[in-house]
Amino acid sequence: MSAQSYALNELNKETTIGGLGEESDRKILQIDLADFENRKAEIAEALWEASTTVGFFQLVNHGIPQAQIDEAFELEEKFFALSAEEKSAFPLRPGTNAGWEYKAQVRPSTGTADQKESYQITLPRMSDLWPSEDQVPGFKAKMMAFERANWELGMKVLSCFALKLGFEEGFFTTLHDPASAEYQSTLRLLHYLALVNPKPEDYTYWRAGAHTDYDCLTLLHQRPGQGGLQVCPGQEYESQAWTSIPPLPGVVTCNIGDMLMRWSDDKLKSTLHRVRMPKPDESHGPRYSMAFFCQANKDAMIQGPEKKYEPMTAHDYLQMRIAANFGGTKAVR
Repeated sequence: MSAQSYALNELNKETTIGGLGEESDRKILQIDLADFENRKAEIAEALWEASTTVGFFQLVNHGIPQAQIDEAFELEEKFFALSAEEKSAFPLRPGTNAGWEYKAQVRPSTGTADQKESYQITLPRMSDLWPSEDQVPGFKAKMMAFERANWELGMKVLSCFALKLGFEEGFFTTLHDPASAEYQSTLRLLHYLALVNPKPEDYTYWRAGAHTDYDCLTLLHQRPGQGGLQVCPGQEYESQAWTSIPPLPGVVTCNIGDMLMRWSDDKLKSTLHRVRMPKPDESHGPRYSMAFFCQANKDAMIQGPEKKYEPMTAHDYLQMRIAANFGGTKAVR
């Protein structure tokens, strides 16, 4: 990959991380959200510990029914089973983070396209982007309900960070308002392609190259038996020590994004992660996951309590990140 300079330090760092690295065991905290309101101070401490060190953590007793998650996975699989011609009627529009793309996301860490297709649901931008009832029955209504369930969970977590940062408890909730036309949180359905007739070198590539997320908080649902997610905390960048995050039932895996790291004056850590290819003795079939990105409304002004960085709108921040991560895609204002 030729040298390239990006407008953000986060992306320039990614360009230096493209190797296989080594696998390393480290503890990923599981945080129990049961009895949330009564245990909020305790939960906030656990979230803070996880997010100021590794930047990844897992939630249990999170409140999203497993039946709803399973149903969303089934609908996702049916959507991606549509023909390419059908899916091309719902194109990812430049700068919108809404619609379907196929192998369009190019990571600065690798300079090559991720081996996946995805479908982004960003509610104010979904005009003409939903499959019909004939194509995938119940898809729109059930995915909208699933989107809201993830939003509610994300706001619980962000309310804890608001308290720890000295903001009002509802600070981030107000700035992720789904009733606003400026709302830009996204539910992303992901289908990583099966590995077919692989050559030995194919096992050394990635389904998704190393990157950090550019949102505030990511909630990830993985299907049991379909692993590959690995994380590399910031202090391990030079050694590239990667830890696998197994896909466990009843667990939502979370990570801090660059937007919240900036908002916290770099106290909360946005962590490098990737999806590796299957190993020779693992299933070579497709991998499905679903990620909800808590992204502040477009007009939200990002600046931490210590004012380490100049203020910047969430819209401007995300447009730079989207433009840099999708090959040939220009941001729209």
